[in-house]
Amino acid sequence: MGNWNFDEIIERRGTYAEKYNFENRPDDTIPLWVADMDFRVCPSVTEALRNRAEHGIYGYSNPGKEYYDALLGWFSSRFGWQTEKDWVVNTPGVVYALNTAVRSLTQPQDAVMILTPVYRPFFNVVQNNGRTLVECPLVNQDGAYQIDFADFERKIIDNNVKMFILCSPHNPIGRVWQKEELEQIADICLRHNVLVVSDEIHADFVYPGYKHIPFASLSKEAEQHCIVCTAPSKTFNLAGLQCSNIFIPNAEIRDAFTGELSREGYHSPNVMGMLACQAAYAEGGPWLDDLIQYLSGNLEFVRSFLRENLPMVRLTEPQGTYLIWLDFRDLGLSADALEDLVSNKARLWLDDGLIFGKEGELFERVNIACPRSLLVEAFQRLKDAVDQLK
Repeated sequence: MGNWNFDEIIERRGTYAEKYNFENRPDDTIPLWVADMDFRVCPSVTEALRNRAEHGIYGYSNPGKEYYDALLGWFSSRFGWQTEKDWVVNTPGVVYALNTAVRSLTQPQDAVMILTPVYRPFFNVVQNNGRTLVECPLVNQDGAYQIDFADFERKIIDNNVKMFILCSPHNPIGRVWQKEELEQIADICLRHNVLVVSDEIHADFVYPGYKHIPFASLSKEAEQHCIVCTAPSKTFNLAGLQCSNIFIPNAEIRDAFTGELSREGYHSPNVMGMLACQAAYAEGGPWLDDLIQYLSGNLEFVRSFLRENLPMVRLTEPQGTYLIWLDFRDLGLSADALEDLVSNKARLWLDDGLIFGKEGELFERVNIACPRSLLVEAFQRLKDAVDQLK
């Protein structure tokens, strides 16, 4: 590994960290909820920010050649996806971009479809913008989630769906969609003129044996009928710097999207976010590779601990992301009792599965991007709390 210590415990309380805002929780709560990491960023990012801070001027800024070289080079080298500078639109975040896409490319009351259970803001960006939400539940077969493509197409036809928001890799279940699955999505959506907006913010976290495929790389037809939302925020722990890169190959779609940005009054990215993004994509590869190795160790710890100590809590085997999806249904608890067990008895802050849709009842999402000692303590607390049920 390089000169970074993923085992280091870093105090984040008192730093305005949302993850550690314990207003209504005990001070010794272990927060494993919101998707940011408890690791220092790669050194190239810190150096870039320090250099700009010493420069001392933070005026309006826009990306230049070095930014695009780093950005496009990352997707070329990591995914074999050849992109173009003109496709890129900057936004403060992917959720911001999803809202912009819904407002600019659908009309009020138009139907927008999502696969559930899914990241909570997917529901909000549809309903808060006055569109009609169409849910297509994933099929859970003993912990293996699949798309029911007959149901997928039927819901598009029956509801006259105009837009499909894809989560790839899928949060919270950790699915990395295979090429054949993505091609089926593309074929159905093209056949019914459904625009695909693909949230690929977790693309860089894929475990051995799996491969992330950018939706726009499937075919020329798919490329011209989609928006691909990316950001360095999950990959390099930069969420607070507000910088995302939205790839829109189709000029007409891109013009509609940027027109809405203009109406919102957004026109220039955060200079620190832009510099952090550039430094991360230009020099952060070795750091990320070592991080994924460390996260694989965290995952193996959880896998072994559950098998040996909590066999009634089932891990949905993740193919990607640093978020794991745990099934507590075999404990026989109500939703309220499970929340009491997790929050009060174990003193853990997890994400209640219900926020990802009704299919998530009695599941919990756990963020494993933390020092292993913290994860060991968290799961020991969970075991102790479950043991008290007996």
